[in-house]
Amino acid sequence: MITSLPGDPGSTDILAIANLPILWVFAVGVFAAIILQTVVYIRAARIAAPAAGISSAELKTSFRAGAVAAIGPSLAVVLVSVALLSLFGTPAVLVRVGLVGSAATETASASIAATTMGAALGDASYTQSVFAVAFMAMSLSGAMWMIATLVLTPLLKRGDSRLRSVNPALMAILPAAALLGAFASLGIGELGKTPVHILTVLTSAAVMGACLFVARRFNLGWLREWGLGFSIVIGLIVAYTADTTGLAPVA
Repeated sequence: MITSLPGDPGSTDILAIANLPILWVFAVGVFAAIILQTVVYIRAARIAAPAAGISSAELKTSFRAGAVAAIGPSLAVVLVSVALLSLFGTPAVLVRVGLVGSAATETASASIAATTMGAALGDASYTQSVFAVAFMAMSLSGAMWMIATLVLTPLLKRGDSRLRSVNPALMAILPAAALLGAFASLGIGELGKTPVHILTVLTSAAVMGACLFVARRFNLGWLREWGLGFSIVIGLIVAYTADTTGLAPVA
């Protein structure tokens, strides 16, 4: 027998339904799936490594580099997630922002959904019914990310095979160019906002460049792995200091 969930559609006590046990169950299920997927991929990489000419030491280095590189971006996500807890509750933030999508995209989806109901996130019009609609919009947005990946990945794999048959060197250049383009686009998009953004981008770029130079000059492989984390953390510190002390006032 299905009973109605506790809550008052007109109440502004969002956390009363945002932290329901059923949502925690779903959040734990998503984390379990991610952990299982990670274990499967690590085992597959270890099995395929000898055929690709990758040694055990190189494989461990790549795993460590990936883990370290994830620390910096994760800190930024954590800071944003803390700010969103009062709006969406812990289970929704863990699943939607922490694992599947980006804070900007998820918040935009929720905001648009709330607007269609004549409400706004965080004010007196943000009731439990508005939260339910916003949460559904966030979930559908993330689901479409996954569906698009599921559909487009086989198509891109075919293109990859054709390019390799024409010119194998292209597939060594295209991934690097795509990463450079993606990060450059994100960085340039921040430059036009405020002087604090400009200072943060330049500081992060300078720290990353310095880490790479020192790592190459003195053959410090660990510094190359930690460079991204250092650049993000130092960039965050500089941004906070500049904003709170007025060293780089908003234009």
